[in-house]
Amino acid sequence: GCPASAPGCPIMSSHPVVSAGEASLGRHLARRLVQVGVSDVFAVPGDFNLTLLDHLVDEPGLRLIGCCNELNAGYAADGYARARGVGACAVTFTVGGLSVLNAIAGAYSENLPVICIAGGPNSNDYGTNRILHHTAVV
Repeated sequence: GCPASAPGCPIMSSHPVVSAGEASLGRHLARRLVQVGVSDVFAVPGDFNLTLLDHLVDEPGLRLIGCCNELNAGYAADGYARARGVGACAVTFTVGGLSVLNAIAGAYSENLPVICIAGGPNSNDYGTNRILHHTAVV
């Protein structure tokens, strides 16, 4: 896309510049969702996406809609994309990501712009002996 400062750029932000101490991926994602036209995100809270969901709730112009399960969130985002031009959902690690796959595959086959954000454990946790959800201890 164009730089946000370029004249006539459709992604110009009305938000003030964020200092480095306030910058985060979650905040950036929330702002970008609003900029591309998303005003509702369909979500299933889980331990690996709670911080992101906090950023989505805090973003002006963005509403978080809780869903019963990930497949429902995906199909809601699909329908939203059909009606509004672009849809978004947020799910959690492994089970959540796998559960939303059919809805995302359907949206992909229809060329619908659906953004699916899936949380996950910190990359520093891999290769350690820390117990993570959905890991087997043998």
